[in-house]
Amino acid sequence: MHFLILSVACSVLVSVLLKLAPRRGIDIAQAVTWNYLAASVLSLLLLRPSLQSLHAGQAPWPALLGLALALPGIFLVLARAVREAGIVRSDVAQRLSLLLSLTAAFVLFGEPVNGWKLAGLALGLLAIVGVSVRAGAPGGGTPGGTRWLLAVWAGFALIDILLKQVALSGTPSTAALLVSFALAFVLMLGWQLQRHLAGRSRLRAHNLGFGLLLGAANFGNILFYVRAHQALPHSPATIFAGMNIGVVCLGALVGVLAFGERTSRWNRLGLGLAVVAIALIARGA
Repeated sequence: MHFLILSVACSVLVSVLLKLAPRRGIDIAQAVTWNYLAASVLSLLLLRPSLQSLHAGQAPWPALLGLALALPGIFLVLARAVREAGIVRSDVAQRLSLLLSLTAAFVLFGEPVNGWKLAGLALGLLAIVGVSVRAGAPGGGTPGGTRWLLAVWAGFALIDILLKQVALSGTPSTAALLVSFALAFVLMLGWQLQRHLAGRSRLRAHNLGFGLLLGAANFGNILFYVRAHQALPHSPATIFAGMNIGVVCLGALVGVLAFGERTSRWNRLGLGLAVVAIALIARGA
């Protein structure tokens, strides 16, 4: 269970770092670039994936390239959502992206439907409505925050769908992650060099250091989640629910207590519904 706790902590730490980035004068695009350098190196060293399957003709390169674009893109979107809508609402929107990915699993991948999952989907949709309502006090978010929350919701669901396509191809998830991280780093580095040469954003050492820390937290979330499943191989639904509910609850505590984020009654209702929805979906797994 300690792996699950560490995974939850790393996930929330990513949001905390994104919240702190503007206050530290961090160029978030540069930080996200170096994040993928750290994630690539750590994946290679700690997960030790076999890349043999990627030499086969059935390697899912369109999905892998899609991940290489979607992963840094959603990171930039999440950073904007955390800044404008706060950690509390952004973490809930991120975790409720499973509603869209679950719907895609029903429609595109033929996953069985049952009453628990349908009830979870219904409550989850209500949770999204509640969480998206802007709190009317300082720290609760900006008028534009809702569109970034919806972008987080849709973006993480897209990543889940791409990962599902990779899994169905038979490519090991560790190999897919390493390749996606490495491609994302190359693409982002090219963009940062272009910005640097054009004089729009000079490469700075403090962005490098912050990005490596962000990458360590991002990779830690993945590593400990994998380890949690390995430690409890017969309890995938428990790990799934514990991870998502843990992030929602810890993110709410950190956002309110550490950053003074304000939440409305609708936000708190949405948070509660999100916890119940995730539990129902896990029950139906």
